[in-house]
Amino acid sequence: MHKIVEGIETDYIDCGEGPFVFLLHGWGSNKELFAPLTTLLSTKYRVIAPDLPGFGKTKEPPDNWDLGSYVDFVIRFIESFGSERVILLGHSFGGRILIKMASRSSLPFTIDKMILTGSAGILPKRSAGYYVRTRLYKMGKSFLGCAPVRKVFPNALPNLQKKMGSSDYAAASPVMRSVFVRVVNEDLAPLLPKIKEEVLLVWGENDMSTPLADGIQMEREIPDAGLAKIAGAGHYAWLDQPHIFASILKSYLKIN
Repeated sequence: MHKIVEGIETDYIDCGEGPFVFLLHGWGSNKELFAPLTTLLSTKYRVIAPDLPGFGKTKEPPDNWDLGSYVDFVIRFIESFGSERVILLGHSFGGRILIKMASRSSLPFTIDKMILTGSAGILPKRSAGYYVRTRLYKMGKSFLGCAPVRKVFPNALPNLQKKMGSSDYAAASPVMRSVFVRVVNEDLAPLLPKIKEEVLLVWGENDMSTPLADGIQMEREIPDAGLAKIAGAGHYAWLDQPHIFASILKSYLKIN
């Protein structure tokens, strides 16, 4: 299904009947990876899962959005369905959006419950070596980006970016690379105590992208939060351990 939100044609899944549940996917992902969850949740709820701008079948944002721009987009998207009360689930980047959204002083709808799985938002601790590599990368980028150097070595800068950047950064378009840099460098830890909603944290114990320590910190700092740890699961816990993940959701959302 499609609708125009903030001037962007947005592709989304809409299935089931009942109270609204909105699902927000992670960076580099799309709504299709939520298929097991939409099937489960739609037995009791009306499930809406959009492709966020720049992912799946939804076009990129018009410029280099920051996290606040994605929050504004998601608010307008949810508002367009006319529901006054919602349940929200976010994975990774989607969780990052929800943390910033829930920390706002007022919203045009009430969040009854929020589920974060493998959520991003906590900046990793950096070693001295990281800052040295970053400094060298910036120097190399500045040199290789000069017009005379680009003319002689046209592939040097792209090769440096692929080598030094993350896989998400390397796979992104120029616009989304700019968005990525703005988004991942925002530390959301100071916002956690401002979240008033009830939050369920579901984490794979083997998550290498957003480590379990992040979930433990979120449980500690969000006033009304509980953490469910899933052994043998990584960053995509609902795919790695589908039965355990489903059991947790069924219990929490009272699905028979």
